[in-house]
Amino acid sequence: MAPLSPFLRWRRYFCTNISSASPHRWGVKQVTKLNFSGALEEVGARISESDFIAVSLQRTGTACAAWHRVSAYDTTETAYLKAKRAAERFQVLQFSVCPFSVGACKVTAHPYNFHLFPRDELKIGMPSFSFSCQTSFLESLVQEDFDFNACIYNGISYLSRSQESAAKLRLGNPVRCSHFVKSPSSLSVADAVFVGRIKYRIKQWKDAYKDLNKNTNDALVRSLSQLVLGGENYGSRPCINIDVCSERQVQLILEILVEFFEELVPLVIPAKGGGIQAVRVILTSSKEDKDLLEQELQHLEDEETRRVRGFREVINLISASQKPIVCYNSLNDFTFIYKMFFAPLPSDVDEFICSLRSEFPQIFDLTHMMKDVVPMEKATNISAARSYLRSRYFTTINMEVPYKDTENEGNSTHGHNVLNICHMFAKLCSILKLLATTDPLDAHHGFPDIEKHANIFRPSILGPCDSSDESVRVWSSSKRRISTQDIVFLWGFGEKMSAGMLKSWLEGSHDAFSENCFNIRFVDKSCAIVVFFRPGLSGALLGTMSSGHLSGRLREMVSEGLKGASYEVYKRICRRESSWEGAELADAFQRAMIDTGHSPEAESGSKETDIYWCSDSRIKFDDL
Repeated sequence: MAPLSPFLRWRRYFCTNISSASPHRWGVKQVTKLNFSGALEEVGARISESDFIAVSLQRTGTACAAWHRVSAYDTTETAYLKAKRAAERFQVLQFSVCPFSVGACKVTAHPYNFHLFPRDELKIGMPSFSFSCQTSFLESLVQEDFDFNACIYNGISYLSRSQESAAKLRLGNPVRCSHFVKSPSSLSVADAVFVGRIKYRIKQWKDAYKDLNKNTNDALVRSLSQLVLGGENYGSRPCINIDVCSERQVQLILEILVEFFEELVPLVIPAKGGGIQAVRVILTSSKEDKDLLEQELQHLEDEETRRVRGFREVINLISASQKPIVCYNSLNDFTFIYKMFFAPLPSDVDEFICSLRSEFPQIFDLTHMMKDVVPMEKATNISAARSYLRSRYFTTINMEVPYKDTENEGNSTHGHNVLNICHMFAKLCSILKLLATTDPLDAHHGFPDIEKHANIFRPSILGPCDSSDESVRVWSSSKRRISTQDIVFLWGFGEKMSAGMLKSWLEGSHDAFSENCFNIRFVDKSCAIVVFFRPGLSGALLGTMSSGHLSGRLREMVSEGLKGASYEVYKRICRRESSWEGAELADAFQRAMIDTGHSPEAESGSKETDIYWCSDSRIKFDDL
């Protein structure tokens, strides 16, 4: 083997060390339900010590058709609707979490890869009855030696926040009343009668039970007397259930107990169909016994909560820390996270972003951070972008990963993408000089230099939205801001037509198709997007096509099936659930035009938005 030239030796010296940068040499802790409890405590400690938290998701799919994928021509609204559609259909099987800290030339990372499965462990029909899978994603998992048996049988289940509330009602387990606020309203006549009756009943039961304990030590006599008194036992302590008909009666009972019976501990018993069935009152023997009972109840409640929440405990730790989150394609990832762990996705993107930021104040998306550093053709996925940075920027970033692979995990590639995200983030911060301070003592001041890169949810023009999906590529050396009012979708031009052929056919067929006044690219095999560089041309074209006053080549093309629609029609398609059924965008446009009876022209008064159009865009149809 020939010796390296001095230049190559110098270049390799300043690049990231190969052994420390190779993801397969980094250890990622694999977590299933068998070791979840211990890993949860570890993750909580690592999160509190870290500066950032990287996340990466392995899904069962992202899109059923080419036009379902988020692309550069999408606005924030349409991109969200596409991501929402994917999150509602597909499932996350692996969720990688990596708390990490960034130093001057070092990243200290603690990666965990959680295996998930939406198993109905509580037998209540949640979290999911079914989900969709794409064969290409399953093939990718097989190539990575993914253990489907371990996923199905040992994957960690979970419930979202809204599902947890519903589950507790269905389970009907007693709930401790830890927080009580006295009602400011005065008692009505009915309330006064109820309070007097309940107070008398509780006092009679309590006094009779205490007298019974004083007068006899015979266990059988005490049990028979307890049956006569109408009481039960909660463990070794006596208790009595008081049926209620309303929340108001529950409030009144709690007020009675707080004011007159400090040695009694209440539990609320939910009804199976919702609401409250009864209040269980437990008698304690002393102040110490009451404190002990409340500790026992708290422990049982915590255990039940952990069992119900499952993996959502990890999400709660991340949210409670308020640490910055780093990911690759935030919109795609966090629509899944929101739907799985918080609540059903709202229909409005602004509502989604507002709600999301209340849980995660800062989210950094690598696809947006590297748009000024990595050429678009080099950024088809995170591995390609990382390779480009390693070859062009002499920035040493050493990865320190304390966890070591076990013998069973040594050949596993699962979860290593989250370490790529950590390394890529640190390298971009170094290149862009974003981390003004990396002193742990100054951590509470945050990282003000990178805040401008946080919480960007508009579609990136760096390429496909999923780091593992390269079937659609959009790239360019330049970009320009284009109003959606200057965009037209065309379909019905024939199956074998290319973008170049279609553009040459359209040039000169109408005043809008003057030379250098428009550009055209395919969305999928059936539909093309036309961008006009002068305002008003799109409306003029659609008006001419709908009026029927055509001539020349455009008339010939329309007679052969060419049709057009504005961006507003495309928005309507994305908003309508039934529009997603077709595999081709042309079919969706055709149904939208028939069903709504709307003109293909833009609706008056519609909100004008912008996209970034690339002057050299193309779509690859391999694997479609």
